[in-house]
This record gives sequence, structure tokens and C-alpha cells, in this order.
Amino acid sequence: MMLEGVFTALVTPFRKGELDEAALRKLVERQLAAGVDGLVPCGSTGEAATLSHAEHARVIEVVVETVRGRAQVLAGTGSNATREAIELTQHARDAGADGALLISPYYNKPTQQGIVQHFDAIARATNFPLVIYNIPGRTASKMEAATIGRIAEIAQVVGIKESTGDLEQVAHTIAATPDDFAVLSGDDWATLPILALGGAGVVSTSSNLAPEKIVELLRAFRAGELAHARALHYELLPLFDILFCESNPIPVKAALALGGFIEDEVRLPLTPLTEKNRERLQRALKGYGLQ
Repeated sequence: MMLEGVFTALVTPFRKGELDEAALRKLVERQLAAGVDGLVPCGSTGEAATLSHAEHARVIEVVVETVRGRAQVLAGTGSNATREAIELTQHARDAGADGALLISPYYNKPTQQGIVQHFDAIARATNFPLVIYNIPGRTASKMEAATIGRIAEIAQVVGIKESTGDLEQVAHTIAATPDDFAVLSGDDWATLPILALGGAGVVSTSSNLAPEKIVELLRAFRAGELAHARALHYELLPLFDILFCESNPIPVKAALALGGFIEDEVRLPLTPLTEKNRERLQRALKGYGLQ
């Protein structure tokens, strides 16, 4: 699996509480038209935590069917239960995804050794490209750089989505892993700094809304057009900020709804964007010509 460039962490559109497959297919086509390198269904942005197993499976199937090999599909299959993560990953593999994105186990608070064994067990059971996901703000369990170095020795583990918000952690992770181990930014604001440290790309929430701009930033950096990449970073920074003014994906789904792409529906315990932040969001979107 070639892990490089822009991977959009897709929202999961709902209509009257049910999965809106037609809207999901349109979102995928919009991303492909913008030139993204990959799509990530059933991640945090996709509200995987509140999808039933049947819905989770169907979202991945719809995305794979719609992509038809035009980009890579990195399916979210993580769980705090190793057996469940294996089952979800096996389904993604059999559905035709290119790889799986797995959050480190949350709630259980495993030791670093437990985290290593968790991913090793999934790798052995699935024989499928795996990308691990370090986001201690959601898991209460941080993978240390040395631990990531050990996990990178597992043949099937090809990269990491890094969302610690700590550039020193990112630098030590890159130093601890092989050259062909891809480090992807999991935070839009950190994309350019992580690229500068040697990262391979980004799993982006903001590209749900402005995929062309995120793709342009990555391509500018790869082409050595650093001033242009930096200018795009600062142009997009206010958008990055407003899309995380409340818990993800509340703001980005509200923004997509304002653009007429989806219904403005999130599942409890998430709640709709507050009116104060909705007004801020509308002003920001007008400034970007996105509304």
C-alpha cells in the first residue's frame, strides 16, 4: 500500500437517523474529482463509534464500490477489543479495501506491551496492510515512539496516523521507524510541519470541505514549492480552527450541510453545532467561498 498524500477522513452522512448511501457516494465522487490519494471511511470523523456492525460494514462496502480502484481505501477497523478489531479488519480486507486504520485500544488503558501484542495479533490474523493510529486525547493511551518502533517491525504495519499534537513525538517516531514506514498527520494544522519532518501526508478532516486546497498544499510541498505550501497553510489555518471549534465531526458535518451536500445529522451523544459557532462557521465559509 502506497501511503502518501491526502487521505480524506470521510464523514458518514445520515438521513432521518439512517445511513444515507446516495449522499455518501456523492461525497466520494467529489473527493475523487479533487484528486485525493485515498479515502478513510469509518474513522473518528465517520462516527464509527456509533455505527452498528452492519452499518460499519456497509459504509466500507459503499466506499469501495464507488471508488472502483481510482484511489486507495483505508478503512477504519479499530476497537478496544482485539477480537472485534480482527473481525472488522477481516471484513474490510474481504470487501476490497486497500488497508485498515486501527486506533490504539481505548478505555482498557493497556500497557505498551499490550499495545504491541494487540497489533501483532491483528496482523497475524488478517495478513493485511495496517496503519496504526495514535490519538491519546481520545484513547487515554499514548503509544510512545519506542513502542511504535517495535510495532513497525511487524511486516503488515505500514504506517501511523499521528494525532498527539506533539511535534517532538513525531520526530522521535520518524527516527525510530524504517524509511518506508509512513507517518501521516492526523491533525490538519500539523500537516505542513509533519511533512517538513519527513512525514508522508495527512488523514484530513478539512478535505471533506476543501479537498482541492489540501491536495494543492501537499503537491506544492512535494514539488519543492515551499513558499506556496506555507502560504496555503496559513490561508487554511482559520478553516482548520473553525472545523474543530466543537467535537469532530460536528462542525464539518454542519459545514457540509450548509453547502447542501448532506443532512446536518450527528448521532448522540454528539449534538448539533451551537448557534454561536454556526454563525462563526457561516462567516468562515463565506470567506473561503464555500457557501
